[in-house]
Amino acid sequence: MAASPKVPSAAARTISTEIPSQANPFPPLHRGNPNTLQVNLGYRCNQSCSHCHVNAGPSRTEMMDADTLALIPAVLEARQISSLDLTGGAPELHPGFRALVHQARQLGVTVIDRCNLTVLSEPGQQDLAGFLASQGVTVVASLPCYSAANVDRQRGSGVFERSIDGLQRLNALGYGAEASGLELNLVYNPQGPSLPPPQATLEADYKRELAENFGIRFNRLYTIANMPIQRFAAVLHQTNQLESYQALLRAHHNPANLDQVMCRSTISVDWRGFLFDCDFNQMLGLAAGGGDPPRHLRTLLEHDPSGEPITVADHCFGCTAGAGSSCGGALS
Repeated sequence: MAASPKVPSAAARTISTEIPSQANPFPPLHRGNPNTLQVNLGYRCNQSCSHCHVNAGPSRTEMMDADTLALIPAVLEARQISSLDLTGGAPELHPGFRALVHQARQLGVTVIDRCNLTVLSEPGQQDLAGFLASQGVTVVASLPCYSAANVDRQRGSGVFERSIDGLQRLNALGYGAEASGLELNLVYNPQGPSLPPPQATLEADYKRELAENFGIRFNRLYTIANMPIQRFAAVLHQTNQLESYQALLRAHHNPANLDQVMCRSTISVDWRGFLFDCDFNQMLGLAAGGGDPPRHLRTLLEHDPSGEPITVADHCFGCTAGAGSSCGGALS
């Protein structure tokens, strides 16, 4: 049996740059029946984006070990989870990524790859798009704008051109075509401290511009609000916009979105195998259910987390503000 992973000390956990909680705190929530296991395979990424709440980049070395990786298919079976959502960093850069995808698909589990598109043209990854297609993986690709200038400003010089190349590779394999069964969804994040525009309107704009200028097709556009944590929070703090952005999120809180927030149906797993209620709580070191130390993935082999309290804080208003925000886009 593998040794238990070391629980991070309080000093080693991520420090939030959120402003302190105010009156009218975020409402209490409880988990429903989980249908998605969202796994962060590590923080290594070939990009370093200004809005990244993970602080991922080329110099990060954190990566899930083989023993923890091997638990994932067993947990999917034990909890009868229907969807495996793989994220990072760039999850495709983990050496065990392809074997894990294959195992999950053999179980009949839907696999989602949170892809930054440029990884498809990284050295040694030229066959990655073909692999994703052969496994029927759903690709959720980040493209913050259909304008080259805006994308390169947020993600780095040349990223837009490589992203378009990645989309064209996926389209050539059938992604985005209704009859192919290969789903390609894009993700939009605002450039700064503002709420996303209406999702349906922006999706129509994306489809028109990408089709007319590049011949690209895709299925859905997800609009996701930027969370005031980590790298994005640091930028807001430096420009004296952190408090006003948090106030904006609180002012636009929509209680109707509470039933659909992603933490109700998703279990988040960090690269060490510890459990969190969402990817954002993971980055803040806020363990699932407020546990300290956090529970490990292996506990899900026997334990059903349905009905447990969800750890909430001020950043959660980012998921309920306006039309709402989740890993699947707007909620209403």
